[in-house]
Amino acid sequence: MKLYAPEYYRQFACIADKCSHNCCIGWEIDIDPDTMRKYRSLTDGYGGRIIKTIDETDTPHFRLAAGERCPHLDERGLCRIISSLGDGYLCDICREHPRFYNDTCRGKEVGLGMACEEACRVILSSDSYAAIVEVGEIADDVPSINFDAPTHRARIYSILADGSVPYPERLARISSEYRVSPDVLSDDEWRGILSSLEYLDETHRQRLACYSSELSTPDAWEKPLERALAYFLYRHGSAARDEQEFRVALGFSLFCERLLASMARTDAVQGMTDFIRLARILSEEIEYSEENTDAILFEFSFEMEE
Repeated sequence: MKLYAPEYYRQFACIADKCSHNCCIGWEIDIDPDTMRKYRSLTDGYGGRIIKTIDETDTPHFRLAAGERCPHLDERGLCRIISSLGDGYLCDICREHPRFYNDTCRGKEVGLGMACEEACRVILSSDSYAAIVEVGEIADDVPSINFDAPTHRARIYSILADGSVPYPERLARISSEYRVSPDVLSDDEWRGILSSLEYLDETHRQRLACYSSELSTPDAWEKPLERALAYFLYRHGSAARDEQEFRVALGFSLFCERLLASMARTDAVQGMTDFIRLARILSEEIEYSEENTDAILFEFSFEMEE
């Protein structure tokens, strides 16, 4: 089956030790069954050391070392498994990060998650989000999905990219046409929910609990916010099975866009580097937590059931 992605997908490559936020620190890395069988077969050299770093309780995973570092991360921030054995011995999560996959009525799509610093830079620097191109093939069955989420996504992208209309009006038009808005709750109610979530980094709690529905946006932020909204919708709306599911995902996406704008306003962001840092934090704490994502999605799904 053919695999599709936004055109910017091809620009991404891991920057390894140049990354200021290493994805091998602070995360419990699960090991898939096929890779676990490979590790059990290794006895010599560095391969023989790998099995000693694995906790096989419940889902096998690497035991984190001091500073919550992956035990195979060297002093330069590089992976010893790759340097010793090659990337063919990486577990699925390490090999695929920061990629995600969605089934749509048109086939399989792949994207990049903004919790990765370099992926975030690529996404927020590219205007090619609407160009979905073939990037390869994948051994998978063609999904049976009747709802055409990609067509609705393309419609929203056409509104979002219309530079002849002021950015706040584009957001309002999208909300109006799809009858969904973060205004399902007041700003205070959203801030209460954000304050109650679980965070990987406790210092992020106050940083994210700054939500404002204010639509006025400094000109310098409009393009990165537009690209961020396109990303959120691509990630969360593309696999929708019906109109309601798509609208819930769109509501979540609009909320995340306004949350990112609120964080940038609170931090008085001036440059792209700081904007990327905030977008990465939002993605890591909200998108990469199933519980936190579900808590926000619930508010949109609950409203639509009323």
